[in-house]
Amino acid sequence: MPIFVCHFPPGTSKWNKVEHRLFSFISTNWRGEPLTDYEIIVRLIAKTTTARGLQVTCTLDRRKYAVEKTISDAEMNAIRIVKDKFHGERNYTISPALNTHL
Repeated sequence: MPIFVCHFPPGTSKWNKVEHRLFSFISTNWRGEPLTDYEIIVRLIAKTTTARGLQVTCTLDRRKYAVEKTISDAEMNAIRIVKDKFHGERNYTISPALNTHL
């Protein structure tokens, strides 16, 4: 399945409507409580609701991920990325590889 990816330009979180609708409610929910660990942060975010009833889902991902993993040129070349005509550096489609046995 192809995946179309769009990134906001750097410094433009003001365009992120979800962030705008939720951040003030999340801030209100904190009410100056010290953010001493991840569990407190997740709990405070997860219990946030807006005046219109929008609820936030938040979980802490404790999985370990590989760091400094090296991708070979062959693996990189197998990724089919097609840049969009409009700002292809931020908007592109990733399609399944033709060669899936890598």
